[in-house]
Amino acid sequence: MFETIKKDINSKMEASVQTFKSDMKGIRAGRASPSMLDTIKIEAYGQKMNINQLGNITTPDPRTINIDIWDSSNVSLVDKCLRESDLGINPIIEGNLIRLPLPQLTEERRIEFLKMTGKISENTKIAIRNIRRDGIEKVKKLEKDKEIGQDDSKKNQDIIEKITADHIKLIEEILRSKEEELKKI
Repeated sequence: MFETIKKDINSKMEASVQTFKSDMKGIRAGRASPSMLDTIKIEAYGQKMNINQLGNITTPDPRTINIDIWDSSNVSLVDKCLRESDLGINPIIEGNLIRLPLPQLTEERRIEFLKMTGKISENTKIAIRNIRRDGIEKVKKLEKDKEIGQDDSKKNQDIIEKITADHIKLIEEILRSKEEELKKI
């Protein structure tokens, strides 16, 4: 019974860490990267879509991202979403091609990015702690229903705490690495 709970906790925490990693990739540190656009969703064809589902994304140089939109009717939608995003870029439209010249990373923008990374990491830690709380409640219910003894309950709760600590440590390592990357430039 506990193995199922443990597996569920692990998979949910892993999913939170993966989401955190992808959010961190979206915060740029000076180099143009198509992953910067992963968080931007465009309302097209009656549903929310990623930009890479609407066109080819390339990086011809370290300061530019090009998006070659397949359907010209989506160019203005993509342009609007890019302008409204928190990337701080002004798209240049040339037919179906949208150029995103990335500005030099200013000290002000760098501080903004550092705050953003801190906020994202804190939200992820909260999500992981909520998963821990749910897992511990399930273990306590097993004990209350007399399916496991008090010793097993305590041991299983300690295992959940260890899994939680490992995932939070991983988030802090990723955050530290991203902060160093942002400070280096």
